[in-house]
Amino acid sequence: MVAHDNVTANQRWWDERAPLHAKAPFYRIDEIVNGASSLDDFELNEFEVGQAHSLVHLQCHIGTDTISWARQGLEVTGLDFSQPALDEAQRIAYACGISARWVLADLYDAVAALGAAYDIVYTGKGALTWLHDIERWAMVVADLLKPGGRLYLVEFHPITWALDADSWSIALDYFSDGKPEIQHEPQGSYAVGPVATQWNTTAEWQHTMGDIVSSIAGAGLRLDWFHEFPFTRFALAENFERTRDGAIYRPPANQPRLPLMFSLCATKLS
Repeated sequence: MVAHDNVTANQRWWDERAPLHAKAPFYRIDEIVNGASSLDDFELNEFEVGQAHSLVHLQCHIGTDTISWARQGLEVTGLDFSQPALDEAQRIAYACGISARWVLADLYDAVAALGAAYDIVYTGKGALTWLHDIERWAMVVADLLKPGGRLYLVEFHPITWALDADSWSIALDYFSDGKPEIQHEPQGSYAVGPVATQWNTTAEWQHTMGDIVSSIAGAGLRLDWFHEFPFTRFALAENFERTRDGAIYRPPANQPRLPLMFSLCATKLS
């Protein structure tokens, strides 16, 4: 498929799944409406909002993280290319009593679509793999930030793309040739299981850690800190152990630890 067809396939996939995800226990909508946060504990511990007032969440999907940042006292905007996802985000925000702006646009058109600059750009948790041009993504982030504004990126570690978690070994090439990985997935999704769905083909791109960090530096942002974590949001293998609240999965204690998620903060100096 050419790039346009890839984007169309991905959009259809997310359009169809957004209403399903809004009903799925994975997203804990009832708990969020009742005041719970979808943000991980480490996010709230490592990233300080400080004097920031505004935040834009890129590729926000159904808006649970966006809403959770609003509860930290921020004026929030969520951007996504799926109108059904934004419809669900608006519905959930209304149920939470949260005021938020929801904008429909492709990530690469975000600057024109939003028409504003922000104190914080937040993104991640499975977002970057859907983007074919990581350098262009970083330039969009830089253009959306005010001077002194910060990017806060929380993402699954790219090594997980290459990992066969059952054998805890490298099974696929960590480095990318720039071509998409076309997936013809079974029906359903990571959040809802094998329910009947019509659109089941997606295109995703591998970006190494070097690609990501270099693109951020190349866009003129200063890297403030970078953290790696030996846990993730999914059971990568059957023997992964789940935390009591069900939000985090870890490999068994007898297995060597690998980075499964990472976070970073970068500042726009001028």
